[in-house]
Amino acid sequence: MKQNFDITGMTCAACSARVEKCVSAVGGVKNVTVNLLKNSMSVEYDEKTVDAEEIIGAVEKGGYGAAVSGGNSTVQDKSSTVGNAPNNAENEQSKMLGRLIISAVFAVILSYIAMGHMFNLPLPTFFLGHHNMGIFALTQLLLTLPIMAVNYKYYKNGFKSLLHGSPNMDTLIAVGSGASFIYGIYALYGIMYGYSINDLSVVHSFGENMYFETVGMILTLITLGKYFESRAKRKTTDAIMGLMDMSPKTAVVIREGKESEISADKIQIGDILSVKAGSTIPADGIIIEGNAAIDESSLTGESIPVEKKAGDSVIGATVSKSGYFKMKAEKVGSDTALSQIIRLVDEATSSKAPVAKLADKVAGIFVPVVMVISVVTAIVWLLLGFGIPHAFTAAVSVLVISCPCALGLATPTAIMVGMGRGTSGGILIKSAEALELAHAADTVVLDKTGTVTQGKPDVTDIIPFGGTDRESLLKAAYSLERLSEHPLAEAVVRRAEKENVKYFEISDFTQTQGRGISGKSGGKLYSAVNYAAAEDLIDEKISETAQKLADEGKTPMFFMCDEKLIGIIAAADKIKPTSGVAVGELKKMGIDVIMLTGDNKRTAQAVGKSVGIGHIVSELYPGDKEREVAALIDSGRCVAVVGDGINDAPALARANIGIAIGAGTDIAMESSDIVLMKSDLYDVVNTIRLSRAVMRNIKQNLFWAFFYNVIGIPIAAGVFYGLGLMLNPMIGAAAMSLSSVCVVSNALRLRRFKITKPDCTENYTEDKKEVRVMENKTTLTVEGMMCMHCVSHVKEALEKVEGVAGAEVDLDKKTAVVTLSGDVPTDALIAAVEAAGYKANDAV
Repeated sequence: MKQNFDITGMTCAACSARVEKCVSAVGGVKNVTVNLLKNSMSVEYDEKTVDAEEIIGAVEKGGYGAAVSGGNSTVQDKSSTVGNAPNNAENEQSKMLGRLIISAVFAVILSYIAMGHMFNLPLPTFFLGHHNMGIFALTQLLLTLPIMAVNYKYYKNGFKSLLHGSPNMDTLIAVGSGASFIYGIYALYGIMYGYSINDLSVVHSFGENMYFETVGMILTLITLGKYFESRAKRKTTDAIMGLMDMSPKTAVVIREGKESEISADKIQIGDILSVKAGSTIPADGIIIEGNAAIDESSLTGESIPVEKKAGDSVIGATVSKSGYFKMKAEKVGSDTALSQIIRLVDEATSSKAPVAKLADKVAGIFVPVVMVISVVTAIVWLLLGFGIPHAFTAAVSVLVISCPCALGLATPTAIMVGMGRGTSGGILIKSAEALELAHAADTVVLDKTGTVTQGKPDVTDIIPFGGTDRESLLKAAYSLERLSEHPLAEAVVRRAEKENVKYFEISDFTQTQGRGISGKSGGKLYSAVNYAAAEDLIDEKISETAQKLADEGKTPMFFMCDEKLIGIIAAADKIKPTSGVAVGELKKMGIDVIMLTGDNKRTAQAVGKSVGIGHIVSELYPGDKEREVAALIDSGRCVAVVGDGINDAPALARANIGIAIGAGTDIAMESSDIVLMKSDLYDVVNTIRLSRAVMRNIKQNLFWAFFYNVIGIPIAAGVFYGLGLMLNPMIGAAAMSLSSVCVVSNALRLRRFKITKPDCTENYTEDKKEVRVMENKTTLTVEGMMCMHCVSHVKEALEKVEGVAGAEVDLDKKTAVVTLSGDVPTDALIAAVEAAGYKANDAV
């Protein structure tokens, strides 16, 4: 069982390390992940051996508080923790602001009274002179107490952790400021003693070394740093907050023939919902009537609306830009795609990257070592003959400058911001470990169908033989293939339906794995087979035709009637526009690209060559793919596998990093570590770039956190006193707070990471690593477009023209920018638009 807990009292990496250690020691606990940034803990345990109450008890025994997320100690709802991070961050910021305001007000007054005379600032006469030193000291004491009271948590948590043998950041603050306060009380008694013996020199001596203003400023400056830190933390949860904000609040439901508006959380599976243009789709479901252009950019990052019609599925929280439709709700509440994504992002940001273990190990021993250094510092200065005030100042400075906040925040902030940036760009990273591992990938293994190619083949050639005419061949093929679910069969069916071909009924339909399909009609046996099954019937001329089709990346299907070959129908799966560019970019990044496919060798080689993949292994079964990946890993490579189908699941699970194309099957996405929501191969490049950026950021954060302490502690201890360098505790507190703010701010720079789109005018081949295709562009003005349906129709019409590589149609500007890969007359483009029902003119 896996359970999430909210943890209270954690303030630094030492705290998270202590909690993790305490819970890991409980029998039956299999895995523990503590997130300092979100004050949360995820525990995987055997519920037969241990329960949530025992785990909570272990945390409390370690000196911290714990509660089951969502308040349920027996059953965990997968979505129970979703949204806790944003709420916790917002509450923390609000509370810290209140503490800061109160602390600052009293600290400013306290500092003015304590140090105003040094700068000749005006002060009431009853604060001036040796005779008034008692009033001067007592007033500072009274001003210090509210600051300590409002920041009592430092003392509560700090001393509690110390008593449990696990000192943390709060311990350093509590001991440092507490010792200063006690010394101030001691000085106050010294002043009173001086008055009692009528010795103003004693009064002066103690009055010069009171530390009340130090206490006030240490607490205030650290609280200031904590406030900025809490603000930055809140920004790291923007991804989750943005997803939550997308959730529709209301829905229009049709019940008993009447429309009524209800709360979105009241939708039930099977409800019929009405969705108008401009509305947010309230649940996952299927369109049963109507059509629309759906903006899915909020989930996939793809800005172009997708045309949907009856029978198509729609996703909740996406927006209908135009049209009207009725839909049947199939997934509601925590089962919707949006809720699942929110849950995955929340769980991913709670996970811990391997690099974070270094910070945890260091933090676990860091605070005790600092306390020892502080004591040694005081003893050394006293032995060197310096007075108690000097030794005390150095010891307190060491304590307050060494707080390991920056160390604990270095990794989780970068991980959370990086994952949030990926999510907003359509890259769903399911764990911190996957995000870290992706930067080390040196080999990317690609599936062909649906990954490099569109996954939706189209018929390219219809070649009849033996006196059979074209229509009869297509009719026989249609009759057979309409009974098959194979993608190639779907291509034949689409072509036949497009040409209005009629089919005849087939009986005794059979399917033979690895060979093809067959069935009877009118006393004749019709078959659709592959090359191997038809080899005995193929003469040299037909063989050359088939090989030529395969060399062009097409898959030939052989059709027979009563064991007589009647023709070949070839289909090709178009290569995705970005596949070649993606492969080229991966190579530039020093990554070896391999294609593993179950397709035949010739087709695989043709597709691989067209996108620049040299290492191709074809005719593989799912188990073969998994073994190929395992062999690569055994040879020492860090392998990322990219796939979209059920046959890719074993390889995805075996890989160091499994990357699923978003339009693929559920099992492929379940087996993967990363999901590319846009089904764009170029996002593999973006994923690796993002991972590398996050790892650079983490290393920068860890370097500065370590470097800060390596430099700060010796200066605070007075190692460079001979050079005139000696820190006041107040400066140490300011420096400590600044270090945490700097680390979190550096992590927030990742929010500016760009999820790039490729330049698809580049083509990569095996012979020429990078060849830029010079494509002409023609701009047309198009009249008559009224909605996104019109845009889709114009775009489709233009892209059907031979020689057109692509078309971008803008509804607002009333233009169509057509990219040409060959010589295409403008008149042909205008004719295509007009055939679609619109008017067009050359804009140039």
